[in-house]
Amino acid sequence: MFARSTTIQAQPAAIDAGITHMRDIVLPALRVLPGCIGLSLLVDRDNGHCIATSAWESEDAMHDSMVQVAPIRDRALTTFGGAAQVEEWEIAGLHRAHHANDGACVRATWVKTDPTRLDTAIEIYKASTLPAMEDLEGFCSASLMVNRKSGRAVSCTSYDSAEAMRASREQSASLRVDAARQAGVEALDVREFELALAHLRVPEMA
Repeated sequence: MFARSTTIQAQPAAIDAGITHMRDIVLPALRVLPGCIGLSLLVDRDNGHCIATSAWESEDAMHDSMVQVAPIRDRALTTFGGAAQVEEWEIAGLHRAHHANDGACVRATWVKTDPTRLDTAIEIYKASTLPAMEDLEGFCSASLMVNRKSGRAVSCTSYDSAEAMRASREQSASLRVDAARQAGVEALDVREFELALAHLRVPEMA
């Protein structure tokens, strides 16, 4: 499984229009493309930072979609009123305790390591970090995406509510420290988002 993420620096006033456009226009357009298995959208209403992620059955399907996706993305960026950075990932792990409902939020953590250590980091994530996160109050799901060329990875953990996400901050920070020590990864950034769209059909990969 693979994913393409589009990080958008949107105009905060345009976020509601952007969410509507992604739900009503972008999602139906992507669903008909061969190999597409859904779309998610994270938004930070305070600073306009948004991340749209499409998931694909294979790397070939993701790459074959580039021509069709480009104009869809351009129209979405016009609606959001911002610029974008596009990245491609391998989906290395995913576990759902239950599906996210309205009001769910996501904490995303970006890390980097030597590309030769990625497999070790993935195994530590699945064997140690993921089970510990599942014990957190309000946990919905967690995923890990990696870029094997750069050694970058991003873990996204969803919670039932903003309150549950805030309550988990201290424990999550401790888990990040432990994981970084075990896996030899460097934390690059941590951000919290509203889960505006949750339509990824990626199967369990824990």
